[in-house]
Amino acid sequence: MDFTFSEEQQAAVEAARAVFTPVAPDSVPSPSLTSGAVAEDFDRALWSKAADADLLSLLITPEHGGAGLDAIALCLVLRESAKVLARVPLLEHSAAAATVEAHGGAELKREILPRAADGRLALTVAAAGRTGHDPAELAVTARREGDTDSGGRVLDGVQTAVPWAWGADRILVPAHTGDGIAVLAVLPGPARDPLPGLTFTEQISTTGERLAELRLDGVHVDDRDLIEDPAAWSRLHDLLATGTCALALGLGEGVLKMTSDYAGKREQFGYPIATFQAVAVQAADRYIDLRAMEATLWQAAWRLSTGAGGALPVAGDVAVAKSWASDGVRRVVQTAQHLHGGFGADTDYPLHRYHAWAKHLELSLGPAAAHEETLGDLLAAHPLG
Repeated sequence: MDFTFSEEQQAAVEAARAVFTPVAPDSVPSPSLTSGAVAEDFDRALWSKAADADLLSLLITPEHGGAGLDAIALCLVLRESAKVLARVPLLEHSAAAATVEAHGGAELKREILPRAADGRLALTVAAAGRTGHDPAELAVTARREGDTDSGGRVLDGVQTAVPWAWGADRILVPAHTGDGIAVLAVLPGPARDPLPGLTFTEQISTTGERLAELRLDGVHVDDRDLIEDPAAWSRLHDLLATGTCALALGLGEGVLKMTSDYAGKREQFGYPIATFQAVAVQAADRYIDLRAMEATLWQAAWRLSTGAGGALPVAGDVAVAKSWASDGVRRVVQTAQHLHGGFGADTDYPLHRYHAWAKHLELSLGPAAAHEETLGDLLAAHPLG
């Protein structure tokens, strides 16, 4: 069996490296050096470069100006972006576009996809903290007006910690209908004409980036801006969670390289500390974490891309990958901080930025324990053997 990536996937990696390698992680705003929000917007210059390299259209079909690739290609690109802490909503944008492509109506596709493909529209998703597919866990409700089944839906509720919302043109908001079904509403971002009853409040993430709290009080959404396919939310959630694993892997690899470079140069008692057994063993343990994160990531991405069957639904592979990613990225940055000593706490050195981003990724869409609980539920429903 051939496990190598396809030519198209490898080409996406090369394009991503050309765009992201020049980015200096120490230019990323730091919550340790500022109070409040660190930036009004994401990195628009980098966003334009990603658009020019066709990295924003990976999951959009050629019919709408995209590359027509799969979740594996997206994860390969996200991995490269996270090595330098790229401040662009690549994951959320790609996942939202893929959801509109697969489940949206014809009019919604025509309006959004061509402009999302070339970067004229920036998309994000209001799904932070959602660990599973159960619509009842969603913070926003969607109801029909009156007794008719036409005329859109009305949304109520509060969704917190929406990433990149302040620079987004459209936001996908999941909501539950009360009868076990999730719908997705495509809402305008705060820079667009606001819908009546929709308000945004600033929140600050662990990384120092601006998040948004969305408060929906009787917000009417037309049918054309609704995605009501019951499969849409599950697919979107799994893609976001798998992409988060790719970001954690790329960040962890970047941190381990920083640690290796430092330990090879830092001398103690006349020898590089990398030659000390205690240091080498800790670094080796973190390398093992990264390889486990990588193996579980590609298993989840492969199943998402191919629809291949398995002993458990694809959500099981996603839960395994996110559990490894959450615990693994935390251990990698903690060990890096320890082996760097006081130098790792120096705000002139970028490690503290990686630490903040790692904590954010660890908890995004749920920590390891939440995904282990999901895995347990799936095993109970689908006994092995």
